[in-house]
Amino acid sequence: MTIQVGVPFDVTLWKAAVIKEDESLFTYNYKQQFTGTCPIPQKTTSKDLFENKKVVLFALPGTCSGNHLPGYVEHAGEIKSKGIDSIICLSTNDSFVMSYWAKDRNVGDAVQLIADGNSEFTQKVGLIMDGSAFGMGALRSKRYAAIIDNGVVKYIGVEEPGKFELSAADNILKQL
Repeated sequence: MTIQVGVPFDVTLWKAAVIKEDESLFTYNYKQQFTGTCPIPQKTTSKDLFENKKVVLFALPGTCSGNHLPGYVEHAGEIKSKGIDSIICLSTNDSFVMSYWAKDRNVGDAVQLIADGNSEFTQKVGLIMDGSAFGMGALRSKRYAAIIDNGVVKYIGVEEPGKFELSAADNILKQL
């Protein structure tokens, strides 16, 4: 199957190609951590997250970034004032790690953290990297940020290794 600009596609037919602007996100089930010390992860879908919403999605290889998440928490009000319904942070960690990280960084309801523990979404959108050289495991997400309008990617900035510019909250503000 070839990906066509602005046309939704079926994940079961799609081979890992890098998602591009004007492409629609497919239906995908995520694991999301909710409240409690060690709650059972709950499922949510791309439809739940993106349908009829304007969303900023940013992703990173793992938690504990001193720059990425805090920038979005700090600028959440300003980002949302530009018509964004939600800000989502996706990482290739399990939902328990994501839940603890949200609590540790006092995220509150500024940013929704989503776990891609098996790297399924990350592989499907073609934004996978090998983190084994850093002791992170082979299947990690590249660092990126996207603006998604009703499930269609309107902007995507994918970082080169070691860079933190295109996916930073201040750059997303410029794109809005």
